[in-house]
Amino acid sequence: MSTTNPAVPAVPAVPTAPEASEVTRARRTGGDLVVESLAALGARTVFGLPGQHALGIFDALRRSALRYVGLRVENNAGFAADAYARTTHGVAPLLVSTGPGALMTLAALQEAAAGSAAVLAIGSQVPLAGIGGGRHGYLHELTDQSASFRGVVKSVHTARTASQIPSAVAAAWASALSAPHGPVWLEIPQDVLLAPVDVPPVAELTVSVPELRPRAELIAAAADRLAGARTPVILAGGGVVRAGAEAELLTLAERLRAPVATTFGGKGAFPWEHPLSLRSWLEDRHTTRFLEDADTLLVVGSGLGELSSNYHTFRPRGRVIQIEADLGKLESNHAALGIHADARQALGALAAAVAERVGEGERGSAAADGGADGPDAPEAAVAGLLARVRERIDGQGLDLEQQVLAAVRDALPDEGVSCWDMTILAYWAWSAFDARRPNALHSAQGAGGLGYGFPAALGAAVAEPGRPVLAVSGDGGAMYSIAELATARQYDLPVTWLIVDDGGYGILREYMTDAFGQATATELTRPDFVALAESFGVPALRTSPERLRTDLAAALASPGPSVVVLPALLRMFAPTHLAP
Repeated sequence: MSTTNPAVPAVPAVPTAPEASEVTRARRTGGDLVVESLAALGARTVFGLPGQHALGIFDALRRSALRYVGLRVENNAGFAADAYARTTHGVAPLLVSTGPGALMTLAALQEAAAGSAAVLAIGSQVPLAGIGGGRHGYLHELTDQSASFRGVVKSVHTARTASQIPSAVAAAWASALSAPHGPVWLEIPQDVLLAPVDVPPVAELTVSVPELRPRAELIAAAADRLAGARTPVILAGGGVVRAGAEAELLTLAERLRAPVATTFGGKGAFPWEHPLSLRSWLEDRHTTRFLEDADTLLVVGSGLGELSSNYHTFRPRGRVIQIEADLGKLESNHAALGIHADARQALGALAAAVAERVGEGERGSAAADGGADGPDAPEAAVAGLLARVRERIDGQGLDLEQQVLAAVRDALPDEGVSCWDMTILAYWAWSAFDARRPNALHSAQGAGGLGYGFPAALGAAVAEPGRPVLAVSGDGGAMYSIAELATARQYDLPVTWLIVDDGGYGILREYMTDAFGQATATELTRPDFVALAESFGVPALRTSPERLRTDLAAALASPGPSVVVLPALLRMFAPTHLAP
């Protein structure tokens, strides 16, 4: 029953202040320009960790459609963004704060630079008036924050006004995507991020990333050398994978009947079981000699650095052709016919320019050995090399290591992704693990920092939802990223983390024992990894080499994150850059 007296006029309601959410919806800031610019360029996911000066960006995130994945440590957020960029062949935005938060990304950005991952790191700065002086005493203040990044990333960008933000984001995005891909740094002062803006939302931003096409005369010269080669061989590096040039590589190799070795960064660039596949045994003197003996060696997407040249022991006797998108790596270690180009463009052009070999290119005379399929044919030479490598490894009493690696390979579905930390099992994987498909194995072998495996796997899981993802760490490396178990649980990411617990820094233990007779500072007190994972709400179990295949397969098939701990003391194969 109504208690209103219709004879009494209604008193007009006193206007009330609008709800805070209404004010927020109507008020746009420099932070909105950042997230609008990212969305306009095609970003769908951002990684990061908030901080005081960066709150303008993080506040704007909730007004956007961007997916935010927050990690617990900035360095780990950088590793996650790195793997996301590698997996998608695109740009991964990374949002962090000033000073300590910014500096904590440096190791991850170094890895992204070494691995050519397009990470767009956006950090805040102290208020505009305090930049460069070091005199205002702002929290997190650095005298020259951007100087910390110049020796690590491809380019450094700054936006000092709101109107500069969209163009600065677009310029940084284009730099990250230009060949070769790589990380970039953009910083924006706190007050610019927080200040209201009276401009329309960013609806469209376009960037022009020029294709790095090979010069026609260089392709003609390379095609002529390859066509005239008696024993052509191809070394395929990470540039093939980053360019998505696997099909072009296969076509060219088959037309030339040229054996193909892949670097550790080039895992998956060429089918592992192909008759022309030399696989990835680059830390092996037999493989080094095979590459050295080629009368024409085509190196594509590799700078022939330390690991790809068997610790700089590689000495080619024939002519070298090098295709490389990174101009600084072109002929940086060996004289070559250098072709500055994207791997896909150059390989496609070469495949179109060379004629298919029929009965040519085999090692030895076709008349003497019975023709193109005789014992010195390229396929037979490949099989012979792999047999020699296998005999060498089998003679070192490393059955446990091979058993463990085979169990991991059997447990991981063919469509799965694996991310490897700097641990002994990863060193084995670089040489002996079949990735089964392109761009499905990521590791920290570029810069070599610890802690990559698990956060990278989280980034890969975000990039490819629905695929099983495996992370592999040693107990030492695991402690760098143990906090990210909370991230895995929070976002329910389907990552299985294999932790090989050998009681310390295993590879350093081996290096020091070999060099000095005993190891120092390598032995570690560890937590109960199973109990620790379970305290985060992540299922975990302890396994053995005999049960590893079954336990790991079950964990990978289960939804959400999981941890499998393998107590095992693994050893490396002998230093294979030395003559046997």
